[in-house]
Amino acid sequence: MVLAALTATTGTGLSGIRYNAPPPNFAIPATDGAHFLSDLRGRVVIINFWATWCDVCTKEMHYFVRAQQSFGSRVAVLTISPESSAVAGTYFRFAKIPLPIVEDADGSISRAYSVSKIPVTLVVDPAGDVSYVSVGGLSWDELSGAVERAAAPPGASTQPSRVLQ
Repeated sequence: MVLAALTATTGTGLSGIRYNAPPPNFAIPATDGAHFLSDLRGRVVIINFWATWCDVCTKEMHYFVRAQQSFGSRVAVLTISPESSAVAGTYFRFAKIPLPIVEDADGSISRAYSVSKIPVTLVVDPAGDVSYVSVGGLSWDELSGAVERAAAPPGASTQPSRVLQ
């Protein structure tokens, strides 16, 4: 009952996340120092919460690799794992997954995003606003469609109005 009320309130299935609003900002470790989610404005960003022990998560991981390859520099993919970077990183190296991992061992990012079960995927549009949320597994068609809609210029998906004469 409470989950239904939260979903109805936000529409996303995550109580802390709203469509057409920026998601919580967080640090993204990098070799040249920390960057932040907000630094990626101007690109579509896919944020995926996952873990190595989650079968659905590992099965859908190739969709995120495919998205990075298909959309190139127009898209940034971030994976967020509750496991240490050693565990998640070893899995990525073994599986040959060339995506960045943001370690969330203390759960602070998951709490900020209201993620209680995984997988969860968000797509953030170039303006920095949430445009798509998937709670649970997703398909390639869902992900690629969400990225294409997020990348489209505002109003591109609406039909021009017609005047009847």
